[in-house]
Parts: sequence; C-alpha cells; structure tokens
Amino acid sequence: MSNLSEKMNTLLEVMKKLRDPVSGCPWDQSQSYQSIVPYTIEEAYEVADAIEQKDFEQLKNELGDLLFQVVFYAQIAQEEGRFDFYDIVDGICSKLIVRHPHVFADKKYEHESEIHAAWEQQKHQDRLIKNEQASFLDDIPKSLPSLKRAQKMQKRAAKQGFDWPNIEDVWLKLDEELAELKDEIASSNNLAVNKGAIEDELGDVFFTLVNLSRFLSCDSEWVTAKASKKFESRFRVLEKRIRQDGKDLSSMNIDEMEDYWQAVKRAGL
Repeated sequence: MSNLSEKMNTLLEVMKKLRDPVSGCPWDQSQSYQSIVPYTIEEAYEVADAIEQKDFEQLKNELGDLLFQVVFYAQIAQEEGRFDFYDIVDGICSKLIVRHPHVFADKKYEHESEIHAAWEQQKHQDRLIKNEQASFLDDIPKSLPSLKRAQKMQKRAAKQGFDWPNIEDVWLKLDEELAELKDEIASSNNLAVNKGAIEDELGDVFFTLVNLSRFLSCDSEWVTAKASKKFESRFRVLEKRIRQDGKDLSSMNIDEMEDYWQAVKRAGL
C-alpha cells in the first residue's frame, strides 16, 4: 500500500510541476477545466477501443492516460482552493459504501434488480438533498453521446416503473413510429421545407430503437459503434477488390457495387 501511495504521490507531483507557473510546461499551464474536456472524452473512448480490441497492454496505457485526466482536473481545482485529488478519493469511497449496504452493512437483497432499484433510490435521495424539486433524470450529462443519453434516461424512467411491460410492446411501438415517419415523408411535397417534422419522426424511431437495445440488454452506443466499425472494414475491402480488378468505384453503378458488397459479406469479412 505504501508503494502505491508513493507512486500516486509521484504522479500528483508530476502534475503539479507541469502546472508550475514559472517552470512548468506552457501548454499544461494554459489549460482549464473546459479545455481538457475533449481530451478526457477521447481518452475514455480509447479505453473502450482497447477493450474492444482485447489489447490489454494498450488498455493499461489508456487507463493511465485517463487517470491523468482526473489528476489534471484535481490539480486545477486545488490551485483554485476548491478540492484536491484526495477529496475526490474520499468522496467516491464514501459514496460507494453508502450505496452498497448489502456489502458494507447488513442489508440483504434477494435479486440483482433490487440492488439496482436501491442504488437509484439512494442516488435520488442524494439529489433531493441538493434540490427538493429534483427529478430522477437530473445529473444525466447533456454532453453524453445522444444514444447513450437516451438509453440512460430510459433506464432511469424504467426503474421507476415507467416502461413497456415486455419487448413485444417495443416492437409495436417501433412499427408505429416507422409508419409515422413513412407517412410524414409521403405527405411532404418538399422534404427540405418539412425537414423539422421529418426529423421529429425520425428521432422517435431512433429513441424507440434505443429502447429496443435496452430490452435486449445491449448498449445502443456500443452496438452502433460496432456496426460502424464493421461497415468501415467491409467498405475498405470492397475498395481494395475494386482497385485490384482495375475498376474505379466512383464510376460504378449501385448494382455493381452491391455485387462486390455481397461478395465481401460472403467472405465472412
């Protein structure tokens, strides 16, 4: 434990020196909470990518980069007299202990669903302490990717009983939303003029698909990312095969492209 403390203190000291107003790094000196947010998001995605690739050596490196982001925020906050890294650690430890009475106290739960329900209830009580008018949807970051934010809102509402009884109802809702989207498009003489209404209906379709993902215990953001990755991989192979055949993709018609696409899929790529 002492060795771990020494290493953590070394990291904190490195960060402090990088931010030193006299001898520090000009780039690190100039950063603020807002300016490093994009880097934090990027590092989180790189962690996710390393896990997807099962590259655990890279995962170790990416987790280090992500930890550094936390230390960076803590250093800025310490300079402003708000809190420091150890306050962050104390806060998360206290929160985890309070929200896991079945581990750190004598509370017993029969099913995992009861644990999740109690977790959400405790989080809501924490919100009420800050705001008597708190909603169960409070503190869901608006900066989350839209699919992930939609799924998080749906989960919060579902844990309060605001949910479809079964997946069959979700399928019916999806059919309904698709029909409304088709009707809106069909009734639009000018798609550009009616873009707002079409966007509304298309948004409802996406939102229902997120609900379907949730019912299937899939993360909508993750499955969309996987689909994008699969498309990219196949399209790159398609381009390569077309070049190998001495053809130009931009001069081919859709039927010719589809033949190549299906060949790539049949190859299991």
